[in-house]
Amino acid sequence: MMEIRLIMAAVALPLAACSAGAPPAETLPPPPSAEGPCNADGAQGFVGQTASAETGAALLRATGARTLRWVAPGMAVTMDYRPDRLTVSYDAAYRIERVSCG
Repeated sequence: MMEIRLIMAAVALPLAACSAGAPPAETLPPPPSAEGPCNADGAQGFVGQTASAETGAALLRATGARTLRWVAPGMAVTMDYRPDRLTVSYDAAYRIERVSCG
């Protein structure tokens, strides 16, 4: 019984250490939430601009989306559709390539 406890502690401690100081996966902070359903028509003018927290906040205001999802090059994203979410894809130079709802 004592061996099992020692093995469990040996496994749990390194895992806890890894998760405690891990940096965030996203390189851009999420902007503040907006209001409701997304409408990307008014945000197409942002394509080609530099992705930043300020640009994200302006995108939310322009689209009425409640949340914003930044998509970095090669990043895996879920395929679930959310009518209140704006998805913004950018390239390696942080230039916005695509703006869409969902």
